This record gives sequence, C-alpha cells and structure tokens, in this order.
Amino acid sequence: MSRVMPRSGNMSYAEFLARREFGRDELIALSQGNLVADPPPEFVRLPAPPMLMLDRVVHIERHGTRGRIVGEQDIDVAAWFFHCHFRGDPVQPGCLGVDAVWQLLGLYCGVAGAAGSGRALGCGEVKFDGQIRPHNRRVRYEVTVRRFSSLPMSGAAVAIGDADVLVDDERIYRISAAKVGTFTRIAYPDYPLLSDNARGGVLDRKEG
Repeated sequence: MSRVMPRSGNMSYAEFLARREFGRDELIALSQGNLVADPPPEFVRLPAPPMLMLDRVVHIERHGTRGRIVGEQDIDVAAWFFHCHFRGDPVQPGCLGVDAVWQLLGLYCGVAGAAGSGRALGCGEVKFDGQIRPHNRRVRYEVTVRRFSSLPMSGAAVAIGDADVLVDDERIYRISAAKVGTFTRIAYPDYPLLSDNARGGVLDRKEG
C-alpha cells in the first residue's frame, strides 16, 4: 500500500520516534537535516547521496534493548561505484554493504531516542558468499539488534546487531556484531573552517 510521504520539516520529533518505516524522500531529508520540524539538539543524520546506501526502510521494531531494522537498496546500473570498482568487472564494493548496515544501526539509534552524531565502531566476522552486479534488482539488509544501550553520563548510545544481506532474495553476506555509537558534541557543522571539531582522533566513550 502506498502512502503520502511528508514534506521536509513536516514530521514532528514525536512522529519520528514512532515511525516503523521510511521512504527514500524521507531518508534524503534526514541526511540533509530537514526531515523533522522540531528536532532535538544534535539530531541524528544519515549520509547523503551518493553515500546513502538505502532507498527505503521497510521495518523497524523495538523490544527493550533488542530490535530489528530492515532496509532496501534498488540497484542502479549507472551507480558511481560500478564505474570504478572495477573497470571491466563492475561489482558493488562489499564495504558499502557493511556501511549500509552501519547506516541502519545509526537510524535505529535515532528512532530509539539517541542524540548526537553516529559513528561506526566496527564489526565482528564478515562473510561474503556472493556479489552484487549492475543488473541485479534489489538488495535487502536485515539487521537483528542484539543490544541497544544509552550511556547517560556521556550522552552516548550504542547499538550492536547481526545482519544478513540478500540480493534478489539470495543471501550473499553475513555480518556479525556490527556496532554503531552516537556521540554528542562531536559534530562539525562549520566545515571546512578550522574549528574545535575540525580534526579527528580517538572518541571518548568512558561508559562503552
């Protein structure tokens, strides 16, 4: 069943927290920081295209510290990565599939009420059993959230999940213990100016 997508800034934060799916226009608006009309300070963002690896989020469920989030990506024969990876042998880089899982975990943190900027913190074993080619149709990222934790003293939050990646209904990757954190006071909105957060380094996760 189709539904009308809200215009940028037409969704309240309370509505965002209650959402169980998002369309492409909503994901892009979230990446631009204008999906929600009344966001809290340091509201979560997704990567913008072309690094946004999701066209829709079709399912979100939360049960205490556990949950599930499922996203889909439509394959475009002209996608940027097919032009460079590799010449004469185009295949979607496996690392972008892992990044899609991190993106979903970051979004899960946001709908769970976490504040701050999302950062990938690693993963366990990654097993590739197949590949994504230009004439495949759709990739599905199914993430089971094993644990979501808020860290009140630091304002950080962490989500850990296991993922299956399927292309046209065939499972081709398995990713264990993918981990994403959200951190306050690390955003760099005045890029490319030299300011307090212009340089990186070790993230402070005293409770993590």
